[in-house]
Amino acid sequence: MSGLSLFEKLWRQHVVTELGDGASLIHIDRVFLHERTGGVALRALDEAGHQVRHPKLDFATLDHIVDTFPGRNDCSRKGGGSLMPGGDAFIRTTREQTAAKGIQLFDLGDRRQGIVHVVSPEQGIVLPGATVVCPDSHTCTQGALGALAWGIGSSEAEHALATQTLRIVKPKSMRVFFDGQLAPSVTAKDMILALIARDTASGARGSVVEFAGEAVRSLSVEARMTLCNMAVEFSAFTGLIAPDLATLDYLHGRPYAPKGEMWEQACLAWRSLHSDADARFDFETRLDVSTLAPMLTWGTSPQHAVGVDQCVPDPAAVADKATREAMEKALAYMDLQPGQALAGVPIDAAFIGSCTNSRLSDLRAAAAVLGGRKVAPGVKAICVPGSTQVKLAAEAEGLHQVFIDAGFEWRESGCSMCFFAGGESFGLRQRVVSSTNRNFESRQGPQTRTHLASPVTVAASAIAGRLADPRPLLGH
Repeated sequence: MSGLSLFEKLWRQHVVTELGDGASLIHIDRVFLHERTGGVALRALDEAGHQVRHPKLDFATLDHIVDTFPGRNDCSRKGGGSLMPGGDAFIRTTREQTAAKGIQLFDLGDRRQGIVHVVSPEQGIVLPGATVVCPDSHTCTQGALGALAWGIGSSEAEHALATQTLRIVKPKSMRVFFDGQLAPSVTAKDMILALIARDTASGARGSVVEFAGEAVRSLSVEARMTLCNMAVEFSAFTGLIAPDLATLDYLHGRPYAPKGEMWEQACLAWRSLHSDADARFDFETRLDVSTLAPMLTWGTSPQHAVGVDQCVPDPAAVADKATREAMEKALAYMDLQPGQALAGVPIDAAFIGSCTNSRLSDLRAAAAVLGGRKVAPGVKAICVPGSTQVKLAAEAEGLHQVFIDAGFEWRESGCSMCFFAGGESFGLRQRVVSSTNRNFESRQGPQTRTHLASPVTVAASAIAGRLADPRPLLGH
């Protein structure tokens, strides 16, 4: 018999029973909620006559639709809630329901508040080997710590809350090797954009994807989160990275991580969480990152990406009719021409934030570009830390002043301008360079044209007033 993959090990550890129809009942170790759907799901349980089975295994935060403007926690502002019409009702429901059911809520004004996929690792709620679900597609972020974490719908959230289980048809498995070492100014964001560009946004085929290889092992834990965050943009069920010493160092001392003797026992168990040498996968692929340049998207899918020093591709060179037509539609929406150089395209706005790239290491990297420089006239630049702890840590280092002096707005934590649902958006047809994960039509505002990039590329572009290569500014 062949050895087991990391996914297979996690799956077997969590199967409660086989349901006989190709599906399994899987035990869920952690359920994380946010205000956009969490309060509604909890209220629906009441209406159905169900109780939360294990409240101590469930958590909630306010992140999706909360106002991120400075001063939101001022008590004179009626709860410092949401700019979205009707948004305050979602916040009130989440507060009432979590309090009634004994679920820990990281509310506005709580130092632990922030984007769910930033808060969960930060607090040590997600741990290697755990199953974690949340009504958000980017829950796959947390696979960076060796957890089996995936996004669910609100009805599935109700089931998980009531039973601490979910019915799942076992996904296929895929392993992606990233070989080589990244050049300076090239990041985990560039790695995943390059992979999706090469293999398309449907390349993972609904599989559980394990990211492996020399380049992955060299990444910080926070950079690994960026990599796993965009697994869903690769059509993966989730992304995974085997835990190692860097993972254990990251988790040690976190509030919800094991302590004392329990920590030693946990570390011993976690060291076995890796794919065996002879493990088999349904699909495997490799990508050499040693020659990667910083990436930028040119279209309306994360797969529409090329190096910052390249030109917009020509749909006429593509044989497949459906792909060609999709490219033509994307170029028309983005107001770009085949063969046009991406570097030099003027921008209206720059955004650094989201569960993809809003951690302390992201802000440090962007600040290294911004230091002593100014955002170009006419460019609206916003930075939204991923959690209140990230914000406070950045301020303790003086990073906030670097952003402010450069001309960026410095905000409170939350999802903010990642998507057009929090009551705030960029203007009609504004061209934005963004550290977020999706560049779909109107994602950041009405007919907004979004170019995805790493925080250093966003920062360089904000300074230039156009899409720009960060390497010259960093001496690379």
